[in-house]
Amino acid sequence: MSTSMRMNYCTDVHGLPCIEKIVRLVEDTPEPISTDITGTIPEWISGNFLRNGPGKFEIGNQKFNHWFDGMALLHQFKISSGQVTYKSRFLSTDSYQANKEQNRITVSEFGTVSMPDPCKNFFMRFLSRFENLKPTDNANVSFVTYKGDYYVSTETNIMHKVDPETLETKTKVDWSKFIAMNGATAHPHNDLDGTTYNMANSYTLKGAYYNIIQVPPGKKSAEETLEGASVLCCIPSADESKPSYYHSFAMSENYIVFIEQPIKMDLLKITTGKLRGKSISNSFFWDPSLDTIFHLVHKKTGELSPVKYHTKPMATFHQINAYEEDGCFIMDMCAADDGQAISNYNVQNLRKSGEALDEVYNTLCRNFPRRFVLPLNVDDKTPCGNNLNAHPNSTASAIKIAKNKVYCTFEDLHGEELHQYGGLEFPQINYAKYNTRPYRYFYGCGFRHLVGDTLIKMDLHSKRMKVWEQPGLYPSEPVFVPSPNATEEDDGVILSVVITPNKDKSTFLLALDAKSFKELGRAAVPVNIPYGFHGTFNATA
Repeated sequence: MSTSMRMNYCTDVHGLPCIEKIVRLVEDTPEPISTDITGTIPEWISGNFLRNGPGKFEIGNQKFNHWFDGMALLHQFKISSGQVTYKSRFLSTDSYQANKEQNRITVSEFGTVSMPDPCKNFFMRFLSRFENLKPTDNANVSFVTYKGDYYVSTETNIMHKVDPETLETKTKVDWSKFIAMNGATAHPHNDLDGTTYNMANSYTLKGAYYNIIQVPPGKKSAEETLEGASVLCCIPSADESKPSYYHSFAMSENYIVFIEQPIKMDLLKITTGKLRGKSISNSFFWDPSLDTIFHLVHKKTGELSPVKYHTKPMATFHQINAYEEDGCFIMDMCAADDGQAISNYNVQNLRKSGEALDEVYNTLCRNFPRRFVLPLNVDDKTPCGNNLNAHPNSTASAIKIAKNKVYCTFEDLHGEELHQYGGLEFPQINYAKYNTRPYRYFYGCGFRHLVGDTLIKMDLHSKRMKVWEQPGLYPSEPVFVPSPNATEEDDGVILSVVITPNKDKSTFLLALDAKSFKELGRAAVPVNIPYGFHGTFNATA
């Protein structure tokens, strides 16, 4: 059976080491501290490597349930002249401040429901369950840029503008003050002219909609945030009351593709969750009876194509790249054959050991890099039954099966070797030069554990890979930093924060030569750092 046809499960892994300290309680380090350099950090690297992720999993005697719930902790590795300093700061959100002042969880998060104030009488505690659900402003997922400014984001309608030098929280920004929406992704895309595109949901009396939004590149004053943001296109949900969850989207030079996948959100359960004492995560479910549908939108006109591209049920969180070639939209992503992984990443599971930990891992579906090829010129004259992917070296297929309906199968962007490394996630490319363009290399984390335990470079031409790994070390998302005057796609350095859950205060920033994937150097940090989500490099002169 081919790799594309089988379910990508790992079902017989035993003896996984306990990694409970990746969700350990840490303090922030708001003043810069020196690091211990081993090897060499290239002197041409000048800037701030910024990271975001959860850093506080307990408030008083209450604990958050899910990994996504922890209070946002921002990290900065300042690199200059071959030296590195480190600082971190908890994001000063309303949620964080309220939790800190009352020494309890006061705002519900993705997997945790806030309990009524114990100081109130019974009647007031009962009434508090009928209050409107307040979205968290705990932006613990990523660093993003709009109009040249840095923001930290999660998947609600709240972002925070931050200072990349001090990590101080500057301005709380509510998307809904600019456009009608109920939450945006933490993975926008930037065009060459500086325009930023993102996706956001809106819930109306007519049902749920997926909105493609654009934010212009310029601003009239330093205080400006999302002024000028507009909705480019509205895509109605196939199910009015149970829209799909999505974490990202694909973008080429002229098109955006929204992926409507069978990870569903029950809006009735979400709106009644506080009354029932259930978290938002309890409202997510996987429906394998549904196809995954790709919706194609023209970026310049906002026109939604009547052609719908279908494929088998799958789950995807992160896109790798997308571009147009020979009349087709080429879309690369990390995807799995099952969408139930979100519920397994609760804090309790991350703190398990022995057979209980093995069981959690073995129930997770692995993510692998895949390519879909969507033909752009499908109309009534296009014959049914023929493979419309004419690329000679691609095994992906796209077959028109009815009017305005094309069924797609994917091409694996890897060899059999990747199965030994548990698949791949947190994909990154040389974004500045190759986003929306044909490319050859991408980078990511191998997942032989619940978090990344290797770094991988994949060559799309040969589908061969290079690997960095060391036992007991858990590298985070790799970020590509291009060399000055680079002439080739992989001229640069890969930066990754490596977590050491079984060694105290030995986390380090790793620098790899992106071409050879050999270690150049590391900067050890004398404090403990939890495993984070996403980051970016902020170059400085």
